[in-house]
Amino acid sequence: MTSGHRFALLFLFAGAACVGDATPDEGVAPASEPGGASGGQDNTFDHPDIQPDIWGLLERMQQEGPPKYTSRVHSCVKVRVRTIENLLRSRGVDVASQVPDSAGLIYTSSAQALGAPNYAARTRENLALTTASASKLFDIFAQAAPEIIANMPSLEACKVGGVGTTMFNELGQCTAAGITCLTGVPATASHVELCNQTVAKASDPEKGKRMAVALLAAAAHTCE
Repeated sequence: MTSGHRFALLFLFAGAACVGDATPDEGVAPASEPGGASGGQDNTFDHPDIQPDIWGLLERMQQEGPPKYTSRVHSCVKVRVRTIENLLRSRGVDVASQVPDSAGLIYTSSAQALGAPNYAARTRENLALTTASASKLFDIFAQAAPEIIANMPSLEACKVGGVGTTMFNELGQCTAAGITCLTGVPATASHVELCNQTVAKASDPEKGKRMAVALLAAAAHTCE
């Protein structure tokens, strides 16, 4: 054994002796003492060994599908920028409008906030629903509401048996056919009730109609 090996062994023995001789009075908190940094039987939680219910998992997969499928179906991504344009056009909104504060102008000037692709910088479109993109999309729906309400009766996509659909009836109440045309899914009684409540609680009926259209459109085309 070389002198270096002897020195290393002496150092280890000395260190072990110092640790073993330490007492709480000397400033070393034992593991079992409350407030100690180390975990022990008295200050740790024993997690129970929980076994999953395989029959419950099987039933869930049969109802919802395998994880690789449900992860795609239930994932939340924003509406693509080009899809927003197609949606606005299909509901009678002038996307090329240059009128200040119009839905078309807000859309065409909000490419960055909406996460549009930047081909010059070789950056793809951002598919995440950010706070900025969600807020900007709601602004667009709110400003587009008057155009949607006015143009809905003449839209071919919203006609039933050749008869145009209106968003609101002569009493100012929401119609199920109008909500179906706006959202693209069959309207339920809850949709109509929520729409009417929004109109009724507004300070002005016209503002309430705009807000109702914006809320329904946002709910249909975002994950919020």
